[in-house]
Amino acid sequence: MAGPQSDIADWLRDIPIITRYWFLSSIAVPILGKIGLLPPVYLILSWDAITKFQIWRFITSFIFYPINPMTGFHYLINLFFLYSYSVRLETGTFEARPSDYLFMLIIFAVCLIVVGLLLPISLLMDPLILATIYVFCQLNPEMIVTFFFGIQFKAIYLPWILALFNFIISGQFIMELLGIVVGHIYFFLKFKYPVEFGGPDYLQTPQFIQNLMPNNRMLRGGFGRAPTRQEEARGNWNPFQGQGARLGDD
Repeated sequence: MAGPQSDIADWLRDIPIITRYWFLSSIAVPILGKIGLLPPVYLILSWDAITKFQIWRFITSFIFYPINPMTGFHYLINLFFLYSYSVRLETGTFEARPSDYLFMLIIFAVCLIVVGLLLPISLLMDPLILATIYVFCQLNPEMIVTFFFGIQFKAIYLPWILALFNFIISGQFIMELLGIVVGHIYFFLKFKYPVEFGGPDYLQTPQFIQNLMPNNRMLRGGFGRAPTRQEEARGNWNPFQGQGARLGDD
């Protein structure tokens, strides 16, 4: 008879690979920082540290979050949205295209690191998750999502609702706004500009990433399929093709 450990193992195996490692590392690193095995001062983004070749901060600044009574709830909300929308993108629009999904996250990360070093911002988990949510919502604008207290609205409004919610809670929304801007730039260059304006796709996945995580383009996603030029010309593109889902559904 399968026990709880077996059920958890099966659940983890069902999570697509990129989301799995992103989600688990976003749990492990903050916990290790909380108990002192990984000093938080070595995990945040810092220009002085980067000049000393502490390049691991380019990764840890996206997966570390301080856990304390003041930030614990926000951290759990981050994990919920990370899991919910990264899974839906990776098994939907980017189904069988892990290299394309990985490259999207790399683009997000590079943009956020540049801004983070300039402003400066030391923790980048929030805007990375928001950028991912923004792309999903642009691909599924008419999907109905359920927010806290049973409030329902179209997915297209979710990033802005999250920014407003965080502003009410903490008085800040710069992280959410940064994620929205980065997500919008990617969505425009990857999905809108090549189709609606007939421009080239500047964000094609490099060959070395495709070699690392080969795509299987015979399969198609169910959540938010990107348009093709032929479909756009025929007027057949449905940006939310496939099954709908509510926020938090299994």
